[in-house]
Amino acid sequence: MCGLDPVKLGEGDLVILAHGHGHVMRNEPGTAAPALDAVIADHPLDASARLKYGGDGARTRLLCGGLALGTPLPTRLLACLPPILQMDSVSLGVSSWIDAVFALVRQEADRAAPGAQAIFAKLADIFLSQALRAYLTGADQTGLLQLQSGRDAQIEKAAELLSQQPTRQWTLQGLAREVGLSRTLLPARFREANGDSPMRHLAKLRLGQAAGYLITANLSVEAIARRTGYASDASLSKAFKREFGVSPGTYRRCGGQIPWSEPLDDSHVSLAAALAHGQQSVAAAGSLERIEQRGEQARARRAERMA
Repeated sequence: MCGLDPVKLGEGDLVILAHGHGHVMRNEPGTAAPALDAVIADHPLDASARLKYGGDGARTRLLCGGLALGTPLPTRLLACLPPILQMDSVSLGVSSWIDAVFALVRQEADRAAPGAQAIFAKLADIFLSQALRAYLTGADQTGLLQLQSGRDAQIEKAAELLSQQPTRQWTLQGLAREVGLSRTLLPARFREANGDSPMRHLAKLRLGQAAGYLITANLSVEAIARRTGYASDASLSKAFKREFGVSPGTYRRCGGQIPWSEPLDDSHVSLAAALAHGQQSVAAAGSLERIEQRGEQARARRAERMA
């Protein structure tokens, strides 16, 4: 993907491009990658929409697809998702469900029975719902999933810039310049709209993404630090422990269920499922409200514990 480090995929990996960016797939770095339209023109899809392409190397099977949402994802939720959300089957937050779903995918792919496309569509809903629930654990715990109150175009632009470029070395002055506000006015209006200063909001974005990577991907803390804008694994670990009360390693071993947090309940599943179907329903909004309340309660308990 343009502007990002290459991501190595392995057997059983699930990848979600939440922001719909274009991407290129190669068997090795530097290998030429012809345009998909050209590949399909020379190798038409069969009746089951399968494409067979390549040389004499080891066989690789990919299941690709897209989800079009009738209603856009809530801004707060979308902002928490990285450009490339990669999940592997050995991670604690993924292993309990991904193997079973992949088994169904393989079964449908092998037999090409009538109705396979409908089954694939349902499985895609499951993938997306479970992936969002697993990855957004950290965002929930930092309070990033609170409903947005009020409208301020300049502040919305500032929040969008931070979410789109969390690894950029932002300064308050630089962000204020981007949105056309003064260095003193931006923090006050940002805090009024979001409850946090711009730099605090950026820290939550980075740490929420780091927490998501810890329980969904088999990446080192150093690799996660690079992906989330920290100069080193030490700086990430220090910030992470300050926010969550435990080290990244402990958080990973606990599957995100740290002592002061509450486990994700079925409201998250309902919310993710509604979003997967392109529905921003009253029930989904209610789920977000419950997430906000639970986040506030968790932070209050943590404050008491640290006092």
